[in-house]
Amino acid sequence: MPNTNVSRINSRTGRDAVRGRRAGNRRVNREQAERRAFVDYTLVVAVLFLTGFGLVMIYSTSSYEASVQFGDSSYYLRKQMLAAALGIVAMVIVAMLPYHFWERVAFPIYAVSYVLIFLIIPFGHEANGAKRWFRVAGISVQPAEIMKIAVILFTAGLIVRLGGKRLRTGRGFALVLLTGLIPALLIRGITDNMSSAVIVFGISFLMLFVAAPDYKRFALIVGFVAVVALVAVLVVMNTPEGSGAWRLERIRAWMDPASYASGKGFQTLQALYAIGSGGLFGKGLGQSVQKLGFIPEAQNDMIFSIICEELGLVGALAVISMFVIMIWRFMVIADSSSDLYGGMIVVGVMAHVSIQVILNIAVVTNVMPNTGISLPFISYGGSALVCMLMEVGLVLSVGRGIYIQDL
Repeated sequence: MPNTNVSRINSRTGRDAVRGRRAGNRRVNREQAERRAFVDYTLVVAVLFLTGFGLVMIYSTSSYEASVQFGDSSYYLRKQMLAAALGIVAMVIVAMLPYHFWERVAFPIYAVSYVLIFLIIPFGHEANGAKRWFRVAGISVQPAEIMKIAVILFTAGLIVRLGGKRLRTGRGFALVLLTGLIPALLIRGITDNMSSAVIVFGISFLMLFVAAPDYKRFALIVGFVAVVALVAVLVVMNTPEGSGAWRLERIRAWMDPASYASGKGFQTLQALYAIGSGGLFGKGLGQSVQKLGFIPEAQNDMIFSIICEELGLVGALAVISMFVIMIWRFMVIADSSSDLYGGMIVVGVMAHVSIQVILNIAVVTNVMPNTGISLPFISYGGSALVCMLMEVGLVLSVGRGIYIQDL
């Protein structure tokens, strides 16, 4: 009998041990499931929606001009579809790579982007009076778009290396600021591309603004720029025409586009006509009148005006809402990133998208002078779309370093 009791106790103890191991395994599996890598499907959907919507609007906007110039209404659509396909593939590849890989190659990419800018001088392709592209196997590549990615990666790494203490010093602050200012000046001087220069400098400036603990310097810089801009506008408006201020005719056209309706103000006026005629719900997809030769190359910088004309205020607000959702997801990923480098990458991408969207809409609505800034994911331009999708891939890569239970 005693032996029987001992065997029963041992059997019961063994079953308890097995149950304990199974419960422990289930708990570990549950914890592992909770720590699975984070994929921001909201961001993915927003990006794919804007890219697909951009293809629809490019066809709607450019079909007339493409038929007249090339005898093929889908000419611009096919080229943009190819860029979208390449961009999505690049986005997935970049998203699968660990984002710290880019920390090791950031400086070489930054240096190569400088070389590409200089190579425009002997090898650049000129179009519409501007020399900003390379033609490679029939494909146009714009080095300024590559420079934007390079500035994001290099500035993020520099901020991490300097740390908070060195960023407080004037030398560290100036060093980070120069990472965007020098390439911006080169882009402006070599390619005469003021819009890209503003964006490149704006990216580094906003990344530094988020990283640096002292906001006094930023207030001084913003105040100085605002005063200079105001003085410049006042000087231009009070200088008689033909007295050497002809290069600043764009500012005059911005202040009074109706007086320059046959020149610099023509495109702006036609865009405002398109926006005003769209009303609340628009004329309907494909029913724009202004795209029929009134707005030159409407599929590029002025595509937002055609969105307003065809889809109305409701359609315009829907597009803006998608950008707001995208920027919100950027903020969530940046705030939850596992380290400073990942957070700074996301801040850089967020700065790029935000600046470009705000400036494009401001130009189309004549809030600021016309500087030729495209609308991200929607305007026609293969290099811009591919590079922008690669930047989203960087954000998704940072997101994969976040685990569900850490959110």
